[in-house]
Amino acid sequence: MERALLVGINLNDGEDYVTSLEELGALARACDMEVVATIEQTLEQVHKAFYIGTGKVEEVKELAIETDTDVIIFDNSLSPMQIRNLQERLEKPILDRSTLILDIFASRARSREAKLQVEVARLQYMLPRLVGLHAALSRQGGGSGAMSNKGAGEKKLELDRRVLEHRLTELRRELKEVSQERETQRKRRAQSGIPRVALVGYTNAGKSTLLNAMLDLYGSDEADVEEKKVMEKDMLFATLDTTVRKVAPENHHAFLLSDTVGFIHKLPHNLVEAFHSTLEEAREADILLQVVDYSDPHYKEQIAVTNQTLKELGADGIPMIYVYNKADKVSADDIPAVSGGNPGRICDQPETCETSAVYKLPAVTENSIYLSAKRQIGMEALICLIEKKLSGGYQECTLLIPYTDGRAVSYLNEHAVVYETAYLEEGVQMKLNCRKEDYRYYEKYIIRA
Repeated sequence: MERALLVGINLNDGEDYVTSLEELGALARACDMEVVATIEQTLEQVHKAFYIGTGKVEEVKELAIETDTDVIIFDNSLSPMQIRNLQERLEKPILDRSTLILDIFASRARSREAKLQVEVARLQYMLPRLVGLHAALSRQGGGSGAMSNKGAGEKKLELDRRVLEHRLTELRRELKEVSQERETQRKRRAQSGIPRVALVGYTNAGKSTLLNAMLDLYGSDEADVEEKKVMEKDMLFATLDTTVRKVAPENHHAFLLSDTVGFIHKLPHNLVEAFHSTLEEAREADILLQVVDYSDPHYKEQIAVTNQTLKELGADGIPMIYVYNKADKVSADDIPAVSGGNPGRICDQPETCETSAVYKLPAVTENSIYLSAKRQIGMEALICLIEKKLSGGYQECTLLIPYTDGRAVSYLNEHAVVYETAYLEEGVQMKLNCRKEDYRYYEKYIIRA
C-alpha cells in the first residue's frame, strides 16, 4: 500500500478547505493508499510556480522524507508548470485531485463505454501535462493491487504528443459509435411510453442502495432480481456504469429507474464531458431523484455541487424530488414535522434508538422525502411521491373493449394501472389509470359517466 501525503491551501474564499482535504483523504483511500500526513497553508492566492509558497515546499519535502511518503497529492488541479516544478523540488511522484479522481474512474470502469470515456478524459487531462506527469505515471506501471492499471503508466510514458492525439481521435470515434448504440436504446425506451426516473446525486449518497431497494420491493421480475442489482459499497465512486432497471410497484405505474455516476466537488471538467452520453439518462428523464446523504453535515454543499453539475449538463429544468437518504442515522428532532404524515415503520430495536428518526420516517413534502434506503423505510411513500409527480401525464377512465380487440386488453394490462376488470356480454370492462396518449388512442371505448 502506497503512503500518501496530502497538501491543501486555504484561500479565505469561503470554501471549506478542511472538508475538501477530508474528501481528498477518502479519495486516496479509495485508491488503496494510506494517508500518513496532511499539510496545509493559508494564502491570499495560489502560487503560480509551485501552487504553495516556496517555503512550504521545503516543509513538504522534509515531512515527506520524515513520513517515508511514496506520493504527494495536492487538493486541486495543478498546471503543467506547477507539476514540473514540484516534481523537481520534491523529488517524489506528484498527483493532483483531478488525476486521483481519474485514477479511481479508470480502476472502477467495467463496461466498454465507461472504459472509453475514462481513457478519453485521462488523455485530455494528461496531454498538456505529459512532462510533469512522467514520474506520477511511472508509479502506476508496475505496481500491484487495485490501482495498478496493468502497465497503463508505462504505456503513457512512451507516448509522444502526436501519438497521444492520434489515440484520442480513435477513442472519440469508438465512443461515438457506442454512444449511438446507447441513443438507440434510449429511443426504444422512450417509444415504450414508460416514464423514466433518474437517480442523481453526490457520490456515496446511496443511489445504488436505493436502486437495489426498489428492485427488492418492486422488481418487475422476481426470478432475476439478484442478477439485476448493482454493487453497493460505502466508498466514493463504487459504481460508474449507468444502469437502467424496470420498477413495477403493485397498483402503481411502472417506470424505468436509471442509476447514474455520482458527482463530487471539483469533478474534472474533462470527465464530465467524456461521460456526457452516459449522463444523458439524466437529461432525458421525466423526473430526477436527487439522493442526498442527510447524515453528512455537509449535505447542503453536496446538493449545491450536484445542482451545479446538472446545470452544466442542461438537466436543471427537469422536475426533481430530493431524497434525503440515511435519515435513520440522525435524531428524530432533525426530521421536519409533516402534519398528517405517515409515521413509517417502527424501529426494529427501539431500546437502542429511542431518539432515532425511524420513529418519524417517512416525512414527505411536495418535493422531498426523508427515508432510509438501506433499511427500506419510506419506499412506499417515495413511490407515491413519484407517481404524484407523474400524474399530470395520466388519466383515469373506464373502458368497454370488445372481445375482438384482445390486443388492447393485453396492452393496457401491461402499460396501465388496472383497478377493476369485468367480463360482460358486450366485452371487457376495465377501470384504469393510463397515459393520456393511450387515453386519446382508446377514446372510442370510453364509457362516459
